[in-house]
Amino acid sequence: MSSDQPAATDPFLWLEDVQGERALAWARDQNAVSRRELEASPDFAPVHDRLLAIYDSKARIPYVAKHGAHYYNFWRDAQHVRGLWRRTTLEEFRQENPVWETVLDLDALATAEKENWVWKAVEWLRPGHERCLLSLSRGGGDAVVIREFDLPTKSFVTENAFNLPEAKTDVAWGSRDRLYVGTDFGPGSLTDSGYARLVKEWRRGTPLSAARTVFEGTATDVATGAWVADRPGFHREFVRRAITFFTGETHLRVGDAFVKLDVPADADVGTFRDFITVTLRSAWTVAGRTYAAGALLAAPWGKFLAGDRAFDVLFAPGPRTSLAGFTATRDHLILNELDQVRSRLHVLTPDGPAWRRTRLPVPELGSVSASAIDEDSDDYFLNVTGFLTPSSLYRGTIGQDQRELLKQLPAFFAADGLEVAQHEAVSPDGTRVPYFQVSRSGLKPDGSHPTLLYGYGGFEVSMTPNYSAGIGSAWLERGGVYVLANIRGGGEFGPAWHQAALKENRQRAYEDFIAIAEDLIRRRVTSTPHLGIMGGSNGGLLMGVMLTQRPDLFGAVVCQVPLLDMRRYHLLLAGASWMGEYGNPDVPAEWAYLSRYSPYQNIRPGVTYPRVLFTTSTRDDRVHPGHARKMAAALAAQPADVLYYENIEGGHGGAANNKQSAYMNALAYTFLLKQLK
Repeated sequence: MSSDQPAATDPFLWLEDVQGERALAWARDQNAVSRRELEASPDFAPVHDRLLAIYDSKARIPYVAKHGAHYYNFWRDAQHVRGLWRRTTLEEFRQENPVWETVLDLDALATAEKENWVWKAVEWLRPGHERCLLSLSRGGGDAVVIREFDLPTKSFVTENAFNLPEAKTDVAWGSRDRLYVGTDFGPGSLTDSGYARLVKEWRRGTPLSAARTVFEGTATDVATGAWVADRPGFHREFVRRAITFFTGETHLRVGDAFVKLDVPADADVGTFRDFITVTLRSAWTVAGRTYAAGALLAAPWGKFLAGDRAFDVLFAPGPRTSLAGFTATRDHLILNELDQVRSRLHVLTPDGPAWRRTRLPVPELGSVSASAIDEDSDDYFLNVTGFLTPSSLYRGTIGQDQRELLKQLPAFFAADGLEVAQHEAVSPDGTRVPYFQVSRSGLKPDGSHPTLLYGYGGFEVSMTPNYSAGIGSAWLERGGVYVLANIRGGGEFGPAWHQAALKENRQRAYEDFIAIAEDLIRRRVTSTPHLGIMGGSNGGLLMGVMLTQRPDLFGAVVCQVPLLDMRRYHLLLAGASWMGEYGNPDVPAEWAYLSRYSPYQNIRPGVTYPRVLFTTSTRDDRVHPGHARKMAAALAAQPADVLYYENIEGGHGGAANNKQSAYMNALAYTFLLKQLK
């Protein structure tokens, strides 16, 4: 199959038909063959049973979000497959076994309505938190049904309710009786990416058809949507026009009009009390001063809207430091920073004409993140985790040294004798690329150790240490080495690390990953027959590239919910929204570089490929399951040794509940154990 083959001659195009009987029959046949082999492995049953017990364990931390006087949690276990939405008080949450009040039983709702509801999201009405909008998905896709819910009565609103039919919908409360809506309003209302092009203002008691258009994007935009900041005393309403995945315009409502804010197109705009915040992706020279890419800036709203462009720098990046995010309490900002891919926290406080910066002490190793508990206090949650450290949830208050341990995971796997090390590989262009290795202490360097290398490398997403009971029990306890790659395309070192692998430079991310694999072999941690790789979504694309560019380097590949056909990705579901990351294959100059790595177009006859397991979901309405189907079919036609599993539901996450997650992960780890041990 040549890299310039026209899509019209694609022999497997029929596999993109999600509801086509032939495509579904093909997927069922592939599932049966793959399940039969992997379920027969002696590793499958113990791995599956262990994973299901972990995912359904009542010892998991029930992470909560405070709304009004209550702390809310969504919970799934063996008795509540689809899940319980529940709430409690702080006093109860402090107890080892809190008493929970059920707000909505999704299993009971699904049974009563004969729908396969999957929980997606909640949009709260602030500041009272007495109403919310629930997003429910049929089967786990991104398309949702929106239904208004009343918290005092714990029931759906039936009279003059803000309810919306199934679509990829974006909503934001303007007030109790006024809603911003971006949805499928009919022909011409969506972008080429399948998201809302129009933002309408819908008033309670009127039909949706009477909603007034307040903003319009264009068909070539990614999406347009409203968002509202409703902190007590600081109410502001915005529209964000996403022109590409990384660029756009932010508009502030002033009176009855939306005014475009004068900031760089690739900057993120936020608001904290009476300050505008601007997070830069590229350097910005304004008012005689240059601010670095990756910086966080702040200025008083009044001065900014009057034309003043003097900003305070709340965070300035360094060569190996970046801003992972920030959260706002009532009077402070907490900055989550990464230094050599290790967490650091600082508190920023407006202090007259300046800002005061103080360190928030955290453990030196692992990942630490802070999040504001609510907007009415300076309380925060602190989550501490690491590869070998069970996650802990603390409650603290800015200005107080003491923190209260609320919840802690038990040890779901035996970590005795395991150690974490951080290494660097050198990419062909000389860039030093870090990676984490979790393995037995004193590992004998003989190249014999089954090793799983995981990567993503895209969309400025950082890969950081995290306690995974699944990896620990299914892989580390069974003698495996786990490696997490921090390749370019991610956000570990800020926007520059991401932008270094955009579009025509994408190959750098793949060279980084190859360099880590080769470094593991050079250090004799493992060798090709024992080296497996795994990744999903953009990481699934990474897996496809590794499979086709370096089939000699790996012993097994797990490719999950992947992009693989880069000639047609922009025509499938949400694919057009990612052209800012990958490029436009309809532009000859951009297809020239896409074609060099697009996995589907680079399958070659006569090549011996490592064994590969593809997993996807029929209900994935973000990355089309046709990518995985076509790649598997094309490889099998070589012939190559391919396993394939397609879950009928689950959306882009691949699974809709704990049972499905346990099963799909058991397939993956059984496959790796079978191939690499």
